[in-house]
Amino acid sequence: MKIDRREFAGGLSALAATSSFANFACSQTAKNQPLFVATWNFGLPACKQSLETLLKTGSVLDAIEKGINVAEADVKVDSVGVGGAPNADGVVQLDACFMDGETHGAGSVAALENYPHPISVARRVMEKTKHVLLVGNGAAEFAKKQGFKTQELLTEEQRSKWQAWKAKQPVETSTPANHDTIALVGMDTNGHIAGGCSTSGLAYKMAGRVGDSPILGSGLYVDGEIGAAGATGIGENVMRYCGSFLIVELMRSGMEPEAACRATIERIAKHDKKSPADLHINFLAINKQGRWGAAGTDAGFEIAVVTADIARLEKSFLVK
Repeated sequence: MKIDRREFAGGLSALAATSSFANFACSQTAKNQPLFVATWNFGLPACKQSLETLLKTGSVLDAIEKGINVAEADVKVDSVGVGGAPNADGVVQLDACFMDGETHGAGSVAALENYPHPISVARRVMEKTKHVLLVGNGAAEFAKKQGFKTQELLTEEQRSKWQAWKAKQPVETSTPANHDTIALVGMDTNGHIAGGCSTSGLAYKMAGRVGDSPILGSGLYVDGEIGAAGATGIGENVMRYCGSFLIVELMRSGMEPEAACRATIERIAKHDKKSPADLHINFLAINKQGRWGAAGTDAGFEIAVVTADIARLEKSFLVK
């Protein structure tokens, strides 16, 4: 069902001029309003695009895809899509997943080269195949058959940074220099929830390394009856605990989004016997009631929140 554009016209106009910063990350949208929440400051233009797309097409699936496309196309975002940091061999390999909470349909791609919008390919995997995850050459061949266009992903700026890094490495190593994945989750006025996650992964990772972003239940999980959660950070620390799935299950038991994010981080830190600050993991979540929240171990972690009335960045709860 398409949304009445007149109903939200005033709110959409306000978004163009609004980018305030709030000191909290646990709130609720007005009843029957769309909601989009994403990781990091570059998630704000992505969420704005999501709302605009929803108003045009009435599809929350379109909204998630087109929103994440914004971050993937922005060369200034060095951890997603075009301009993303390469692996240790100097090759940009992208990961993404897409999930529809209403059907539990999902699609993922990993180690995808030369295609700038892995989230779009992941959605196509969900809609056009009987599979969930395609990787490497197989993912690239599928993207080609589906008509996606190739593009050089390694910018000159990233090439120079990689060459400088490579010159300092006596042996092959991995460096968690960046891990700013975009995870974007949203809900339309009918309560239809969906989400996506896209990244170039850890800078200078081993070739073929896959993090949490394309792994359902780790980098992203969506349950249409409960809510959705997404992750950003060092993927290995999320994957080992199925972090996003755990958050959704904690919300199922009655926890609010922020509390579920906090509890998941605390559980991981307890089991790993580490200080939360050493984990470098951050989560966001929304629930079916239109509430959202976030928590992380990185002091700079913030989320973007966009509804018909607001468009702002919020600080997450810092788990120490």
